[in-house]
Amino acid sequence: MLKLRLSRGGTKKRPVYKVVVADSRFARDGRFIEKVGFFNPLLPKEKKERVGLEAERIKYWLGQGAKPTTRVARILGENELMPMPANGNNPIKAVPKKERNKKEEDNKEAPKAEAAPKEEAPAEEKK
Repeated sequence: MLKLRLSRGGTKKRPVYKVVVADSRFARDGRFIEKVGFFNPLLPKEKKERVGLEAERIKYWLGQGAKPTTRVARILGENELMPMPANGNNPIKAVPKKERNKKEEDNKEAPKAEAAPKEEAPAEEKK
């Protein structure tokens, strides 16, 4: 299956990505069919040099059945080459890990406490 995805380049802690068309079985930074753009996440969003795309080639590969990854789909959506994908929803990710674990423990204990009174209530009605 063909994918439009990012291939990492640059040095340690200074990433620069190529937008490539590759077979999904190949390694992330390995063999690819064609380079169709670049993405530099270190630059501010307002700069033109942050993203460069070859629109005609991207439209061609999308027409051939290539599927973009979620990050590439967002980049293409921002550049109006395809519809913007729906935003994901992970509200737990914003909570620090220690607090997340506390909430999970509280949630596990709460259903047991709630279940017990419900079982007792019908028993009282039967009497």
